[in-house]
Amino acid sequence: MTPLRQKMIKAMELKNLAINTQKGYLGVVRGLANFYNLSPDKMTAEQIEDYFLYLKKERAYKDGSLSKTVNGLRFFYRYVAGREERMDGITFKKKKKTLPVILSAEEVWRIIHTPGKLQRRLMLMAAYSAGLRASEVLSLKVKNIDSKRMLIRVERGKGGKDRYTLLSDRFLSQLREYYHIFKPTDILFPSQKGTRISYETLRQTYEKARAKAGVKRGEGIHTLRHCFATHLLEAGYDLRRIQMLLGHSSLSATVIYLHVSKKSLASIKSPFDIYDPHDRKENDDGQAS
Repeated sequence: MTPLRQKMIKAMELKNLAINTQKGYLGVVRGLANFYNLSPDKMTAEQIEDYFLYLKKERAYKDGSLSKTVNGLRFFYRYVAGREERMDGITFKKKKKTLPVILSAEEVWRIIHTPGKLQRRLMLMAAYSAGLRASEVLSLKVKNIDSKRMLIRVERGKGGKDRYTLLSDRFLSQLREYYHIFKPTDILFPSQKGTRISYETLRQTYEKARAKAGVKRGEGIHTLRHCFATHLLEAGYDLRRIQMLLGHSSLSATVIYLHVSKKSLASIKSPFDIYDPHDRKENDDGQAS
């Protein structure tokens, strides 16, 4: 490990960046270094600008990917190289926020129960029943399951924060069968080598199950987390509780589910239906109002 890489890892840990963010930032800096075959602290502002033009035009990076690359390199030049000015001329707009696609409970049920392997079914079930991110499913440990309190402890979620979320009765019932067969001791869903299963494996598990179940909407395993929040909202639970279960820092991040909840939208009357032309009251002058 180079001294520069060690310095960056130290800086990220001091800033308490999430593990996935740290990996992303290191990958961004490595990409720049490999492109020029040169240490990134020795590059000029012009070289960095040319690199971004290459990513945009040749690699066809979208706004979201470009924004993440900017963030990673800006961190490096600000806190590691001490040359913050080299990024002054580079800005890319963030990825546009779109409303999540929400599946029906019946569609989710079909997807979850499609995989033939019990472990794969349980990983999808965990994502939906507890509203977990993919990384949180893969990081679950046996000790995180609290069957007495019917809670799941999520350790070092997004932003490095711990939280508790729901432990479903149905999930627990299947989990006990899984315990009996596989007898996990540390990681709840380990690979055959005993290590953590990769994100790509979990992503493919979801996409294959979705295709086999005949569900054409809802690309991306994060859909299950969106469905968890929306289905709870439609069941009558308030946003504050859902915010806590999801681990959102701000309520504004949870409010998006109001925009996709059929129940909350259906309860609102169109202004065109509020006014009744037949319900005319007379005013004080005897005129109809």
